[in-house]
Amino acid sequence: MRDFGVGFRYLLRGQKWVGGHGRWLGFGLLPGLVTLVLYIGALVGLGYGADDLTAWATPFADDWTSPWQGLFRGALTGLVFAFGLFLAVITFTAVTLLVGQPFYESLSEEVDRSEGGEAPESGLPLWRELWISARDSLRIVLRVAFYGVLLFACGFIPVVGQTVVPAIGFCVSGFFLTEELTAVALQRRRVELKERLGLLRGRRMAALGFGVPLTLAFLVPFVAVFLMPGAVAGATLMARDLCGETPGDGADDDAEEDDQDPSSVVQNRV
Repeated sequence: MRDFGVGFRYLLRGQKWVGGHGRWLGFGLLPGLVTLVLYIGALVGLGYGADDLTAWATPFADDWTSPWQGLFRGALTGLVFAFGLFLAVITFTAVTLLVGQPFYESLSEEVDRSEGGEAPESGLPLWRELWISARDSLRIVLRVAFYGVLLFACGFIPVVGQTVVPAIGFCVSGFFLTEELTAVALQRRRVELKERLGLLRGRRMAALGFGVPLTLAFLVPFVAVFLMPGAVAGATLMARDLCGETPGDGADDDAEEDDQDPSSVVQNRV
């Protein structure tokens, strides 16, 4: 459990970092705001259409007597919405990182500079980085969807489906959320998806300590937007640990003074 605390401290350190670098915090909010508007619309649509979807998928229950039809379809509607929310938590990060790739890459580089003086670069053009990010995000989403379907089915098991399964779901979400966020820094180090997953499995409890609290926080409306910049910063610090890199001595104390203008850095990347 000690490693769980280590992961959680990286999350707190990331929020503290952006709190001391106000310009980067404000700049990092923009991609999250755009993505949030899109996701709110999608979840509202799901909320209105979940009943009809459930009724369409369960024609065999049309002739059931009350209250069994209502209870069955009501429970199934709740599970459909919960599954949609589960996917939204994971894909929100992937979509936000894709939309804000230049923003978060620059933020991650600034964290590296404040910690160690150098920011590793992939040497790839922006379009190539976007393609790799989109490809890897799709692979992660497919993995999450597989686990989501499995957990959705297990949700029908009495007692276990209402207690153990949700807990496992949050752990799965937290692990893959950590992968998505650390990928920003690890891709710059040319670490491929398979190797990234291996690194995180080797520090599974740290990955959960970072990702599970963040997953729970992301369930609160608008919180994800404000935590994303700090989450990227914390994930960069964690990526440095995973790669065995040591932090700079006292670099964070005067980072406020040496901080570069975020807009100029992003313009240089684009």
